[in-house]
Amino acid sequence: MKTLIVGASTYPGRYSYLAANSLLGHGHEIVLIGKENGQVSGNQILHGQPELEGIDTITLYINPTRQPELYDYLLSLKPRRIIFNPGTENPEFEQMAEDQGVEAIEGCTLVMLSTRQY
Repeated sequence: MKTLIVGASTYPGRYSYLAANSLLGHGHEIVLIGKENGQVSGNQILHGQPELEGIDTITLYINPTRQPELYDYLLSLKPRRIIFNPGTENPEFEQMAEDQGVEAIEGCTLVMLSTRQY
């Protein structure tokens, strides 16, 4: 399963960084999108709206005010689910996702991984 992390960071204290490493540690393939240049555990942070295929899960680490510009792009990736981590909850986007058959989960990727709910 391939997970897209939106809001990726090279800073070890950021939850997106911790999630990237935890996902890798649990055997998941990751794709990173963020504003920063750099890598996380050998995975390059991509910018903008790159063409991607095979995304199962999108996990969000960006403020809801920054999400509207990505609605169409993220939904076009046809993920199975979108995880809205704490602070990223967005009822408008969650409803849009559900309307397109995408499961919208308000949860924490790190907790889901540690409790085997991922």
